[in-house]
Amino acid sequence: MRAGAARGLSRHALVWIIGSFIVVPLLYAVVSGFKTTGDLTTDPVGLPHPWKVSNYTGILTSGTFWQQIGNSVLIAVATTLITVAAAALAAFAFARYAFRGREFFFTLFAMGLMFPPAVAVLPLFVLLRSFGLLDNPFGVILPQAAFALPMTLIILRSFFRTIPAELEEAAVMDGCGRFGFFWRILLPMARPALGTVSVLAIVTSWNNFLLPLLVLGDPKWQTIPVGIQQFQGQYSTNYALVIAYIVLAMIPAIAFYSVAERQLIGGLTAGATKG
Repeated sequence: MRAGAARGLSRHALVWIIGSFIVVPLLYAVVSGFKTTGDLTTDPVGLPHPWKVSNYTGILTSGTFWQQIGNSVLIAVATTLITVAAAALAAFAFARYAFRGREFFFTLFAMGLMFPPAVAVLPLFVLLRSFGLLDNPFGVILPQAAFALPMTLIILRSFFRTIPAELEEAAVMDGCGRFGFFWRILLPMARPALGTVSVLAIVTSWNNFLLPLLVLGDPKWQTIPVGIQQFQGQYSTNYALVIAYIVLAMIPAIAFYSVAERQLIGGLTAGATKG
């Protein structure tokens, strides 16, 4: 009993230590956003004196900040919808039906994981320019969906293959067609997997910096990661204001992940136990 209690205490201590490495820098950034640049220079670890709330309120009343948040939300949601819809249909075909070249084509999709997006930046830029998609949100949405497709397809295919074939046969006998089985039965059963890939797609799109920087030159379409870089360049000497901007830019992502954490972990656990 004592050994078990000691192990429990050691695990809790380890969790607290790891958590402190995450929480303490976040708290330091939040508090630093209330300081002036002089306070950060003279007393970087002390409390603000006085608390400069205008650093945060000035950003929150800025239309540019909310426009960048809205652009990031629009691009992330559209990317996720296209990715999940295309991957779900492809995963259904790869998981439930045998056809010539199935494994070959699936391998081609999976090979997309081997190529980082940065490798394709130059040809992708030329391609988007030829299609007139520069300074257009679809110039970011479509490539992001394409880059997210391999991982999403692999996860959904693994989950779809765990659905018993007898269930599909029973649905067909009841007069349900292939698409009806996919839409009415398979997708509702795959909610944990769909939730997992949706969270991954949204977070990846939200954090994407390079592609929006290259494609979206018009300030009205800039996303929040690009906005942080532009704001830092504009106020490079006002460190406290830059930190406040970064903190406010992190809040939507942290809030979304805190809400979606249960869905993400549940989907990964379901895939692990069923696969």
